[in-house]
Amino acid sequence: MPTHAVENQPPPLENYNVFRTDGVLVEALAREARGASHDELTALGELAGKPETIALGFEANEHPPELRTHDRFGNRIDEVRFHPAWHTLLRHAMQAGLAGAPWRDSSPYPHVRRAAKFYVWGQVESGHGCPISMSYASVPVLRGQPELSAWPAALTANEYDPRLVPVASKTSALCGMGMTEKQGGSDVRANQTRAVPAERPGPGREYLLTGHKWFCSAPMSDAFVVLAQTKGGLSCFLVPRVLDDGSRNSFAIVRLKNKLGNRSNASAEVEFDATRGWLIGDEGEGVVRIVEMVNHTRMDCALGSAALIRAGLVQALHHAAHRRAFGALLIDHALMQNVLADLALESEAATVLCMRVARTIDESHGDRDAAALKRLGTALAKYYICKRTPAALGEALEALGGNGYVEESIMPRLYREAPLNSIWEGSGNINALDVQRILRKQPESLDAWRSELAPALGESRIAAAARQLQNERDYATNPQRARELSERMALLWQAALLVQHAPSYVSDAFIASRIDPGSGRAFGTLANGSLRAIAERAAPVMQAAVA
Repeated sequence: MPTHAVENQPPPLENYNVFRTDGVLVEALAREARGASHDELTALGELAGKPETIALGFEANEHPPELRTHDRFGNRIDEVRFHPAWHTLLRHAMQAGLAGAPWRDSSPYPHVRRAAKFYVWGQVESGHGCPISMSYASVPVLRGQPELSAWPAALTANEYDPRLVPVASKTSALCGMGMTEKQGGSDVRANQTRAVPAERPGPGREYLLTGHKWFCSAPMSDAFVVLAQTKGGLSCFLVPRVLDDGSRNSFAIVRLKNKLGNRSNASAEVEFDATRGWLIGDEGEGVVRIVEMVNHTRMDCALGSAALIRAGLVQALHHAAHRRAFGALLIDHALMQNVLADLALESEAATVLCMRVARTIDESHGDRDAAALKRLGTALAKYYICKRTPAALGEALEALGGNGYVEESIMPRLYREAPLNSIWEGSGNINALDVQRILRKQPESLDAWRSELAPALGESRIAAAARQLQNERDYATNPQRARELSERMALLWQAALLVQHAPSYVSDAFIASRIDPGSGRAFGTLANGSLRAIAERAAPVMQAAVA
């Protein structure tokens, strides 16, 4: 229109390498996966920053999945149909090895490299990360059981094969999960779905399941890890969608959930009616088996939340670097610098903690200390990073003003995604109580955590906060303090990592605002310091390569 010229609007943030422009991630990968190649991540980062890739995330969320219970002749099919963008996103993710590939990768630090890739690719779109994460986490639960050997082989493939056909005919497979029921939620011991042996009972044997799942994640998957009650107690099963003879298993999708966010991904209510499933482990081992899986999906919740924080931060930094107000660029206004620097601290701390915990996955095999730290670190990272994400995304959205509240920006989608990872795989309360449980049952995990702080105890403020926490005797036994304990342990670990690996102006600001008493409650309340330098460290500009 001739009424005005369009000016003072930032250009789209695109055609940039999501990995190479993230200096904190590049440094963390070089540190936690020493000697590993960065080539795959560089290629994935370039793909993630392309405008056509960014568009896929918008399209997949603008066209959510649709349930087709019957075909046109009235036959029950229970299929979920997705927009082509969803399939393209999944294909890229699987080709990058984000699903089960690390379990068969003999190159150095496969799980650290996979964590970095999940973090990079999660900035494109979050929803399709759900089946990717569950497929990744299901492999250690299934492997080692000869009767189910076809599944780990399919789950660790790098192809994408969306066909609903027998696993023997597929080039790859995806796995979903069915744990919670209407009456129980996170209390899976209250589950009522029953499983009876189709033949003699035992590991790898066929059972018939009858009941329901209130939340079944990724119902289009090839198989599901499901909890059901047996004579021996709560047990774990692999439930395929298609049986070996090509017939469909009894698996009724009642409806898809109409969710706040994560709209590209299907979450369903399902019913089982003599549904065939194969026992994983022994009867009564359901919780033990599912915890093994959940530990890995919880790690992905922390990574996914860190990715969301980073995605919102770079949008805010990009906007502030181009938008002018009151006679100057937003980035030049002191208070905006404070907000952006505070968000940058949050993002860097989340990133370094996630990457450190990811290394414990690679080191946990044969290393008891690493195994203990993995169990505790996963719970701490999942609790604290996921709790911080909604506040961080709300502040990042506000940095864009009204533009950030409009769907054409990515910010509303990021904001809707922000609360989910704190709910998924055990809510905040469940994870905080899990931290206390780990400390009681695995005291070696506390020793491993203290070892992580040791290199930073020369910083007096960290040392004082650690002593204070240690002197509070009821922190591991009083459930009312579970959240406080988890938060303080996570913050001290983040501070220790920043003292060791970040510039002093970053670690000083983090300690002053997160560890010292009396710090501000909202983002943007940092004391005077190198605020511009902190913000610029996080800005999406090309960083020098790290050898």
